[in-house]
Amino acid sequence: MHPLLHTKDNAACHDVMVAFEECHARGFLWKSMGMCNELKEELAACLRAERFKTQKINQSSVADKKAIIRQKWKEIDENS
Repeated sequence: MHPLLHTKDNAACHDVMVAFEECHARGFLWKSMGMCNELKEELAACLRAERFKTQKINQSSVADKKAIIRQKWKEIDENS
């Protein structure tokens, strides 16, 4: 199962998504003959890159939060 395509996190992939949807709108034979495969791979690569960016942001924010928690525990230990 894939994530929702049209979200604020995937705004950079909007053009590829629209092209992919237009390709699928051409009909069943167009899809079944593999005419949309190149767009599908391009879309997957774009979504993967966006997910990677989000993961990096999340990882850095978690590291910052952990540093704050460690500092607070250090202060608690010193004052005990």
